[in-house]
Amino acid sequence: MRIAAVLLAALAGFASAGAEPGVTKTGDVIVYRDPQFYAAFPSIVRRADGELIVAFRRAPDRRVFGESGNNHVDPNSYLVLVRSKDDGKTWTQQPELILAHPFGGSQDPCMLQLNDGSIVCSSYGWARVDDAVRENFSETLRHGNFVFMGGYLVRSEDGGKTWTDPILPPSVPGNAAGTVFGTPSPAYNRGAMIQDEKGRIYWAVASPAELEPRRTEVHLMTSDDGGLTWQYRCPIAKDEKVTFNETSLYQTPNGAIVAFMRTANFDDHTVIARSTDGGNSFEQWTSTGWQGHPHYALRLPDNRVFLIYGYRHAPHGIRARVLNPECTDFAEAEEIILRDDGQNGDLGYPWATLTGDGRILAVYYFHDQNRISHIAGTFLEIGK
Repeated sequence: MRIAAVLLAALAGFASAGAEPGVTKTGDVIVYRDPQFYAAFPSIVRRADGELIVAFRRAPDRRVFGESGNNHVDPNSYLVLVRSKDDGKTWTQQPELILAHPFGGSQDPCMLQLNDGSIVCSSYGWARVDDAVRENFSETLRHGNFVFMGGYLVRSEDGGKTWTDPILPPSVPGNAAGTVFGTPSPAYNRGAMIQDEKGRIYWAVASPAELEPRRTEVHLMTSDDGGLTWQYRCPIAKDEKVTFNETSLYQTPNGAIVAFMRTANFDDHTVIARSTDGGNSFEQWTSTGWQGHPHYALRLPDNRVFLIYGYRHAPHGIRARVLNPECTDFAEAEEIILRDDGQNGDLGYPWATLTGDGRILAVYYFHDQNRISHIAGTFLEIGK
């Protein structure tokens, strides 16, 4: 009997050790909402003292002026931030300015907190031109009367209180687009950068391989001086038909660099590519077999990976999966629905962090029943 009891206890302990704790939603929060403004495309970092900073793109809600709706390009879209000192329960109400670009509207502030505590934030912009001259810009990216300005980065060494002037990265080799200024388009992207233990920053950037039809590839750039200068490394994903963009990077405990990519002309399937040689090359990209974009990958305390993404199909919302530490079970990992109450597909672009009280806080943009675009968040408990 004693042997049987010991055996049962050992088996129970093995089952407990092998069981993977779940991730459970505990509630939602409004990070920023103002009916006069269209707020979207957030990123979040947690400071050493526990303060949370959420950066996002804010533009006037054009309905304030009697217009019918809003657009993702706007001459008055600026980069701003809000803060929380209580693990995301409450937030400052008046946003602080990161940058108002002097020549046009800015998009998608993507923050990376470096090993030394400084913050690098990437963005890109569009300049508005009149009807009479917009056809002069056929050799660059255009969106109606808006002409692409390319990507840039800003840095802060004081917790986001002040920021540098824009830093222009180089253009990707083979880039087909110029800018409104008549120069080759500086590298750009929406997505998470990473920094390794030695201080090197890795940035997956999009680059137009052709303009008509518009098709972009994803390439890797790196910086060894905190984002001040950038060097081209290698392609991440390219294809003659499939478009890749809006890529987030993640580094696994074994050192692999995994790229989670948004696609077009591929039924909105998420694809990944992996580098096992420190970013010198990437293996052939592969489909995950499921839909959603763009992505953010957060390391959990047990080294598993919380992968969150927007879901722009009915029912619209926010979804996630928990992957193993090396992100190899992407095809089998169970999908978790965080939100399925989106009013339409104009939502998502999530980012996530661990809070000081041990929870996950995911932030994203969302619309309420009055079509007010705001920054929202979801708290999740990590199972023990």
